Amino acid sequence: MEYPSKETLDKWHKDPNNWKFGGIYYNKEDKRIFPPKRVKWMGWTVNFANTKSVLVFATVMTTVLLIVYFSKTTSLL
Repeated sequence: MEYPSKETLDKWHKDPNNWKFGGIYYNKEDKRIFPPKRVKWMGWTVNFANTKSVLVFATVMTTVLLIVYFSKTTSLL
């Protein structure tokens, strides 16, 4: 598998067409699971055009919600 160059990654990151609603990254060409946020020093985001990225995001969110749900139900006992 050939990885894109730093120039290509920067071009994708700066392209406003890859950012929906100002903050949702959507780029079918970018195969990274967690690309940097629009403001890079703020961390990473999810590439919603990448199926693997969305699955990781959904798994993490489901796990967090289950932990919250079960921690509340067990505290009532």
